[in-house]
Amino acid sequence: MSVHQLVQHQQIPASLEKVWKFFSSAKNLQTITPEYMNFHVTSGDQPEEIHPGQIITYTVSPVLSIPVFWMTEITQVQPLKMFVDEQRRGPYKMWHHQHHFIEKDGGVFMTDIVHYQLPLGFLRELTRWLFVKRQLENVFAFRTQKVKEIFG
Repeated sequence: MSVHQLVQHQQIPASLEKVWKFFSSAKNLQTITPEYMNFHVTSGDQPEEIHPGQIITYTVSPVLSIPVFWMTEITQVQPLKMFVDEQRRGPYKMWHHQHHFIEKDGGVFMTDIVHYQLPLGFLRELTRWLFVKRQLENVFAFRTQKVKEIFG
């Protein structure tokens, strides 16, 4: 049962307050997710800024446009520094996503650290190498590009 890690860094030319406001709002998740994923927040009205214990639900279609339910909980928040979302129900056996923000070089240096584990027993590693690893990399590459468009 391997736990895999994905680490992504991005320098964003904007103030810490502006970057935090954008990323700490569930309302912006759809904006930074590729359209082909058919990602939609389904948990109704969300507060402007995340808080510990917040539950966010989504539908996402990662394979053959088949919608999958996904529920995450915001488990930790240190305003203007970091937050963590963890899957409570969804496509992964385990999903733990850290978002870190540091003022640096006149902007914000953002780091995402995702630890994940797949279901599917003996097929999990094959599935990861054939599909999941590449898809996650593509989603984060899309997000990097979208953040460049939004923040310059």
